[in-house]
Amino acid sequence: MENKLGYEPISRLLFKMAVPTVLAQLVNLLYNIIDRIYVGRIPETGSLSLAGLGVTFPIIMLISAFAMLAGMGASRAAIAMGKGDNESAEQYLGNSTALLIIFAVLLGSIFFIARDKLLLLFGASENTLPYASSYISIYLIGTIFVQIALGLNMFITNQGFTKISMITICIGAVLNIILDPVFIYAFGMGVNGAALATIISQAVSAIWVIKFLTGKKTILKIRLKNLRLRKKTVVSIISLGISPFIMQATECLIQLTFNNGMLKYGNDLYVALMSVLFSLMQLIWLPLSGFSQGAQPIIGYNYGAKKFDRVKSAFTLQFKISLGFSLLTTLAVILFPKVFVGMFTNDPELLNIGINTTRLFLAGMTLMGAQSACQQTFLALGEAKISLFLACLRKIILLIPLALILPKINNLGVWGLLLAEAVSDVLAASTTTIMFYFKSKKLFK
Repeated sequence: MENKLGYEPISRLLFKMAVPTVLAQLVNLLYNIIDRIYVGRIPETGSLSLAGLGVTFPIIMLISAFAMLAGMGASRAAIAMGKGDNESAEQYLGNSTALLIIFAVLLGSIFFIARDKLLLLFGASENTLPYASSYISIYLIGTIFVQIALGLNMFITNQGFTKISMITICIGAVLNIILDPVFIYAFGMGVNGAALATIISQAVSAIWVIKFLTGKKTILKIRLKNLRLRKKTVVSIISLGISPFIMQATECLIQLTFNNGMLKYGNDLYVALMSVLFSLMQLIWLPLSGFSQGAQPIIGYNYGAKKFDRVKSAFTLQFKISLGFSLLTTLAVILFPKVFVGMFTNDPELLNIGINTTRLFLAGMTLMGAQSACQQTFLALGEAKISLFLACLRKIILLIPLALILPKINNLGVWGLLLAEAVSDVLAASTTTIMFYFKSKKLFK
């Protein structure tokens, strides 16, 4: 597959690489929201349990962010492979593995000790804290599995083994879908059952990844000698990984801001609504992310090989498909909000407040296809500084300030929070696209 990245027709290659990663992200979407769907339907306590689960998201997103930080060594490895330097590529794999293990131990310990204080900071109330604390206490035991499964699976994708990387996610997701109703309902474990099902599923995925990357079929292998951290390699990984890290980590700040805002201007029911809205956003964003991940190895490999015409062709096709997807899927949610909100709850009051709030919150997602295509291509080209700026732009520079200011204007309250998301999405997507247009001319001279 390595050689095909450099000569196979772009359209055929892109779909061959991207379709499995999109399918994997769709399955991963189920992985991420299946707990919320089951928990939201627990008799009598469903809405409070859903709100409790919602305030654990910032911690879960931070854990994922550190996996992305170390896992972006995969993009460095793809460029090295394009230059024919597999030895350096394996050093990136080894050092990324070591970083993931270190992050898992530190994060699991710190978050477990400070969990209740953090959950209150992230928007938990005295009504929802017991559910949130129970869930995250069990989830944190499996931090090492989450880190390995998310971080190292990127090395499988960027070698061109997209079907294998898809299986990694499918194994865990399918197992989670099976175990959730058993633990939550049959064993009567509630949110504890949802957390237990998740960490068991992640453990199986992690074992699968390790087995492949130490086996015979992989091009790059995890070798003990490469686990020793090298300053130059670590700095190179972190310099590129800092952009997706900030993109993911700032989700923590955003959810903190929105959960607290919903509690301040609304109530626990609005905190539960945010859990639904963030899930619907993932419904649009994760397939876009999967398509970009499928394009990254093609772009990175050919950029390393200085085949710029192939890089341009891959980006153009990726851009058109991504933008078309974000337009169509967002419009579907906006036109039929009750159907999509109804996936997570049967609470009539929550369904009622979810209709117009969903429409406003997701309006800017129509342009996220352009944002995803340009942002991820910058990563594939190794443009760490630009990616870092764009990661900060949408969330830190635009969204968080707007989410703090708009609710106070004319007493907009909850509606001001929702409007902040839509405005930020439009401005960020427009800026990213314009920057890519001008920067790409210089890159390919």
